[in-house]
Amino acid sequence: MSSEDIEVRRSRRRRRTVSAYRDGARTVVLIPASFSAAEEARWVERMLARLTAGDRRRNSSDVALAARAEQLSRRYLGGHARPTSVRWVSTMGRRWASCTPAEGTIRVSDRLRDVPDHVLDYVLLHELAHLLVPGHGPGFWRLLASYPRLERARGFLDGLAHAEGLAPEGDEDADPVDGGSAETEGVARE
Repeated sequence: MSSEDIEVRRSRRRRRTVSAYRDGARTVVLIPASFSAAEEARWVERMLARLTAGDRRRNSSDVALAARAEQLSRRYLGGHARPTSVRWVSTMGRRWASCTPAEGTIRVSDRLRDVPDHVLDYVLLHELAHLLVPGHGPGFWRLLASYPRLERARGFLDGLAHAEGLAPEGDEDADPVDGGSAETEGVARE
């Protein structure tokens, strides 16, 4: 990574902490204003190493998630759902997953990393079905009908949402994956 791809931001309010994040192709490193040039260089190098290691872990994990989605598409949807990308994200606060059918992308909340396999499979299958049928109308649910643990997975997600304080108030028809109603024809987006 060249120095042009790194932006160092100094803050007078920051005393000891250093953080970094990716902003597109650029890496932003936040440091205390009091750091010397040597401290800045040392921390930039350290934070780049951490981000790179995290990127590798995420990418291999995303590859496994995409392979799982491909297998589910073949098994339950005749291989017709072909996402362009399937990845874990940490930015979903209220949804378990989302997709953008026009782009073919699926995003799954990293809060689901430790759920039972049948629950994650249902969430992936749910989003794969959205690539074929937008909304939650009858055609959408027909696509999911062959998944044998559908109701059990939905119940698990309902319980998890309740435990996390995310259960929808008074909407028994709300979908536990992306929050849409079973009758809504709109596609839930991130």
